[in-house]
Amino acid sequence: MALLQISEPGQSPDPHQRRIAVGIDLGTTHSLVAAVRNGVAECLPDDQGRVLLPSVVRYMEMGRRQIGFDAKAAQAQDAANTISSAKRFMGRSLADIESPEKLPYRFKTDDSSVISVETVDGAKTAVEISAEILATLRFRAEDTFDDDLYGAVITVPAYFDDAQRQATKDAAKLAGINLLRLINEPTAAAIAYGLDNAAEGVYAVYDLGGGTFDISVLRLAQGVFEVIATGGDSALGGDDYDDALAAWVAEKTGTQLESAADKTAWRIAARHCKQALTESEVVAFTADISSGSVSFDVKREEFIALTAHLTSKSLAAVRRALKDADLGRDEVQGVVMVGGSTRMPQIRQAVADFFGSEPLTNLNPDEVVALGAAIQANQLAGNNTAGDLLLLDVIPLSLGVETMGGLSERIITRNETIPTARAQDFTTYKDGQTALAIHVVQGERDLVADCRSLARFELRGIPPMAAGAARIRVTFTVDADGLLSVSAKEQTSGVEAHINVKPSYGISDDQIAQMLQDGFATAQEDMKARALVEARVDADRMLLATQSALDVDGDVLSAEQRDSIDGLMTVLRAAVASDDPAVVEGATQALAKGTESFAAERMNRSIQQALAGKSVNTI
Repeated sequence: MALLQISEPGQSPDPHQRRIAVGIDLGTTHSLVAAVRNGVAECLPDDQGRVLLPSVVRYMEMGRRQIGFDAKAAQAQDAANTISSAKRFMGRSLADIESPEKLPYRFKTDDSSVISVETVDGAKTAVEISAEILATLRFRAEDTFDDDLYGAVITVPAYFDDAQRQATKDAAKLAGINLLRLINEPTAAAIAYGLDNAAEGVYAVYDLGGGTFDISVLRLAQGVFEVIATGGDSALGGDDYDDALAAWVAEKTGTQLESAADKTAWRIAARHCKQALTESEVVAFTADISSGSVSFDVKREEFIALTAHLTSKSLAAVRRALKDADLGRDEVQGVVMVGGSTRMPQIRQAVADFFGSEPLTNLNPDEVVALGAAIQANQLAGNNTAGDLLLLDVIPLSLGVETMGGLSERIITRNETIPTARAQDFTTYKDGQTALAIHVVQGERDLVADCRSLARFELRGIPPMAAGAARIRVTFTVDADGLLSVSAKEQTSGVEAHINVKPSYGISDDQIAQMLQDGFATAQEDMKARALVEARVDADRMLLATQSALDVDGDVLSAEQRDSIDGLMTVLRAAVASDDPAVVEGATQALAKGTESFAAERMNRSIQQALAGKSVNTI
């Protein structure tokens, strides 16, 4: 009898069959697909030898569409139906977009929290637009290998929140792609750089793309890529440099942009001027709009000055990431530059000045993210038999639940390595409480009002018990894609509730950029606010427990004792209104001390009732 063969863990069932797995960099300006061929990661070109695919989709009548270079070429004359930079809309609502009136699109205004753009082919969401780009890259890979695609690793900015990651996952599904994993763009770049250069030590990855900025600090050692800290801004990128230049030239020339075509032509001219300033000291900003042709000379030093606030914004995130990693600038062996926007001279100079050494630019900043994703995809598909790659990524913002008094109790702290799971026990606030409302929040502040609400759900069916007797275990699980699920289970009865956190849209531009900054800037204020809330919650609990005891056993007290306790309760109720936690705590302790003899009398009565009618022999 022949022995049945079983494949090695993680390897292809057929040793002669190689699974086609790719890495996809779904970018704001351009997108790429890469794969490992003959042991080397490389970007896959289209039939004209171009590896970059412009992230532009044009919708036309009768369901027709153009994607990539053809769409980009038609952008000026059909601006309203040609959507670019859709990545900036992923997982967001219209309220999250800064100055939407400056964009050439007709946004659909309804009750939906998801952004959609009106086109001649109907309303299109950012997920649908991104799916068109992903599907195009999928077809390119399948044509290259003449085989079906097994799966893909898709990269996202490290600072993408839960909603933005979920939107990316939905786009992959819509494009017919088996998503192997979402990984952070700086981490993918570190994989490509580390394996290509056999680098070890602590490295920073400065990733400035078309629409997002990420900074990650990683430790590389023998195939282990450990993310120590991450930060950034999901609404800062090359597009913002374009917009700043476009607005400045419009002001200098007194140009009014009315139509969608004019706005698009002006933005395209700004981008061309920005790119040319990388090589030249002076460049003519030229645009043909409905009112005529405009030409204006822009000096590189002027461009650097008018965008200095954007560059400073990125360096502020770098400082925070180093502080989180507890590292000094001199402890970073090198800085890997990622994203086409890092070609700007002022960016390279600012990074060099900050770290005191020239950044590493030996890999193509446009391709390095896709190459790293391809290496990870090759391993997840079971094709990598030569060695192991261990990827330890982190979450960018803390996750927690709301507790009594509107406080945020963190379950998973920021920069925690993922995948991860953390659990914490909670209890009920009132006697006989049979349900628990669980509010999941994200952020660094102590008060829920200052954090981002992610989801709410209820745990029902808790057996009636005294306040504080129930034990509810709340478990947070973050998967390798950075997506969250939460469960709550009452330990004695086993009743359980569960939710996969799927917010309808993401954190706003201002919120996600300022959450960490606010957490640091208001730490002292938050501590005082938390102390006051906790003191008030304890006071309310003490008042509730004392009143319940009086209702049941108040008859054991003399009139004088009852008046004394009532007086202490009145004092505590008044103290709760105070803004000084010491005053509230003092009044709570006074009531606790004033009811000690009452508690003893209640205990004696309980013992007498328990022993009533029983003989010594039965005890």
